[in-house]
Amino acid sequence: MDPIELAAQLASAGPICDRCLGRRFAGLGSGLGNAERGRSLRAAAGVPAPPEAKCWVCAGVFARVAEWAREAAELVADREFATFLFGVHLSPRQEAVEEFLDEKFPSPWSEPFKRDANRELGKAFERILVERGRLATVDFARPDVQFTVDLESGAIALTVAPVFFYGRYRKLARGIPQTHWPCRSCRGRGCASCGGTGKQYPTSVEELVLPAFLAATGGTGGHLHGAGREDIDARMLGRGRPFVVEVKEPKVRTVDLEAIAREVNAAAAGRVEVLDLRRGSSDLVAQVKEEHADKRYRARVAFGEPVSEEALARALGALVGEIDQRTPVRVRHRRADLVRRRSVHDARGRLVSPTEAELEILCGGGLYVKELVSGDDGATQPNLSALLGVPAKVVELDVLDVLVA
Repeated sequence: MDPIELAAQLASAGPICDRCLGRRFAGLGSGLGNAERGRSLRAAAGVPAPPEAKCWVCAGVFARVAEWAREAAELVADREFATFLFGVHLSPRQEAVEEFLDEKFPSPWSEPFKRDANRELGKAFERILVERGRLATVDFARPDVQFTVDLESGAIALTVAPVFFYGRYRKLARGIPQTHWPCRSCRGRGCASCGGTGKQYPTSVEELVLPAFLAATGGTGGHLHGAGREDIDARMLGRGRPFVVEVKEPKVRTVDLEAIAREVNAAAAGRVEVLDLRRGSSDLVAQVKEEHADKRYRARVAFGEPVSEEALARALGALVGEIDQRTPVRVRHRRADLVRRRSVHDARGRLVSPTEAELEILCGGGLYVKELVSGDDGATQPNLSALLGVPAKVVELDVLDVLVA
């Protein structure tokens, strides 16, 4: 195919601007923009240039690029960002024109209208940033801010990517869930049962941790994603449980994490502590939530009848190995009722009285320790109660370690 002949055919179909003409040959040559390429082809084909506003392909839409770029710059004037991306929504007419060109004037060198428009918007935006003493680069995968221009209405929309922070939390008080629990009676609307708060519990780890991050980033909201979760009445001690805080629509992305840790720890007043904070990523959310790390527990256990040290040692030894555990009765309302294979790596303990013991258990992720002790009416096999032949119940439980790298 002769590019000059094809260019002449395109120009004869109606008034077409240099940019739209050159875009049909974007794969030819290097170091040229589409407008420059179009001018060269037009000169070679000997056809006149119409005013850009008269172009039947773009209808002069590129004349608004600088305007949209300025509007985008205003939308993010008070936000910190290092990367950006532009996208456009074509009007029905522009989509039809693209289809018509591909059908009637097929070119192996053409590029899509969207790509050309996105690139020009990005270049104009970068120029405005430089004028304002700011720098940012295009990121096609995970931009901090993304602009979408509707070419039919002329509206521009901003999407701000969340920012993520990784750390560990220690829960030093019992009776605190990991995340907000709506009141069971009113489902969060507020009632006499919850004192109008809409909450089942007065606070949560998330509610104690998140405010300092929101204040530092100027975010509009967020979530705490934990690597599993301990029971509400259990403490999380040792090095703490890995978590990721996700902050939505942040204005600031670079924050003083040591200062945030101090603020969280002071405000939580001995109930929760955060440590080892660092910048994270969206990938870490999935990684943390899918983590099935080994865990070390300490359990205070009460027996229905006196137990000897020898019997306790034998029973704990028999617990080590594979465990078949049906979903506990207490969580069947929110988890599938299945029998899962779990593991106990180590179990040891000592009597503190004939009817009470302190145990330490190292087990695989997903094992319910309370049911490992009680048996849950036979739903967990083997279990400590059956091995001892006496009722057994966990009265206090602490997570001593979550063994992730």
